[in-house]
Amino acid sequence: MHTVLIVDDSDINLTLIKALVLKLGDCTPVLFDHPVAALEWCRGNVPDLVIVDYMMPDMDGLRFISAFRALHGRNEIPVLMITANDQKDIRYDALLGGANDFLTKPIDRIEFSARARNMLSLRTGQKFLADRAEHLSALVEARTEEIRQREKELIFRISRAAEFRDPETGAHIQRMAHYSQVIAVGLDLSSAQQQLVLEAAPMHDVGKIGIPDYILLKPGKLTPEEFEVMKGHSKIGHELLKDSRSEIMKAGAEVAISHHEKYDGTGYPYGLKGNQIPLFGRIVAVADVFDALTSERPYKRAWSLDDACKFLEDGRGKHFDPLCIEAFLAGWEQILEIRQRFRDEEAPQI
Repeated sequence: MHTVLIVDDSDINLTLIKALVLKLGDCTPVLFDHPVAALEWCRGNVPDLVIVDYMMPDMDGLRFISAFRALHGRNEIPVLMITANDQKDIRYDALLGGANDFLTKPIDRIEFSARARNMLSLRTGQKFLADRAEHLSALVEARTEEIRQREKELIFRISRAAEFRDPETGAHIQRMAHYSQVIAVGLDLSSAQQQLVLEAAPMHDVGKIGIPDYILLKPGKLTPEEFEVMKGHSKIGHELLKDSRSEIMKAGAEVAISHHEKYDGTGYPYGLKGNQIPLFGRIVAVADVFDALTSERPYKRAWSLDDACKFLEDGRGKHFDPLCIEAFLAGWEQILEIRQRFRDEEAPQI
């Protein structure tokens, strides 16, 4: 059913045009004898065809068309203007102002039918294309989200592959990733950056895939030589991820190479200092250390929350970025909720 807006200050013309519109079939005429009232109606309604007279009080047809076109989403709707035979200059101005076609007075019924049907056919095509575009956009969005979910699953499984060779657990990955997001929120990063650090943080230790078992799984303290080999996991992880076209993988590469750097420059692999360390690396450093300290492992007992927090506080400006520590502690309620949600017994995916 098409909605046809008719705007004319003459009751006789309104009645005549209404009758002609009804003969078209599948049309609902909406009548206004004042252009200002018609324009107000258009603010909340979208007609399929506008038929407007030129000569009207307060607002002529040209001004009406201009105001109508200025409304959001009304630029493509066909407009049919009614003029007198000798008003060629007005027709030219109307074409420039947004009219699509014209009817001359007195209105010929056959001509009216042909022009109106052409305009409505145009509108039907426009609506079909718009619906098709919306449908295709929804399909693309759905497929994009599906690909993104697969990417997230792949990242999680890659991260877990490294953790399977390590005493850490899948829950550790989840906790430290969500801790990282809490810190990002506290630092007032954008929602996109908050989500990105959540998804990139699990890849912080992916480079452990390349560390020999006799070092990675050694129950005792590593020798200086063994520790040098262990430190190589940062560069290995970076090499694995750095050339990806995925924004998440690139962020993961940044996290992998920088999360063992220390704020005072005593970390590895490059001894970066302060803001030389990528922000995501500074964020993940806090999240990873806190979870490592407070987690039970075969080779150590879990620290108390108070002791772990004191360690972070003592590391302000030394091991850790002071702003990241502040953001972490400011989100303490969320930290406790994350600890409860992601226990070592089970680890739901991000």
